[in-house]
Amino acid sequence: MLLLGVVVLVLGIVGLVMSFFGASVDYKHRSTEILNWDVAPGTLVLWGAGSTLLIVLGLWMMKSGAKQGWRRRKEHKRLAELSEKLEAADPDRRDDLGGRDER
Repeated sequence: MLLLGVVVLVLGIVGLVMSFFGASVDYKHRSTEILNWDVAPGTLVLWGAGSTLLIVLGLWMMKSGAKQGWRRRKEHKRLAELSEKLEAADPDRRDDLGGRDER
């Protein structure tokens, strides 16, 4: 989810930069172009709003992915500590497996 958030964030930034610097306005004919593509001025506003929404969505996805990874690492660490405690309490436990390693 973290990687997908980065991708969405980059798409939003590219869209926003394209709407700011790639757009040209012809005031005489009242037309707007984005990379030689004629669009209505309202479309340019919606393009910027959509790009901003993608940026916010990308940041949220990155935050959620980082939080999920942190929880997963914390749980793994807790389970490793519990496994070590169990091994210390019952060292013959692995002998009950018939020579197989449980991992």
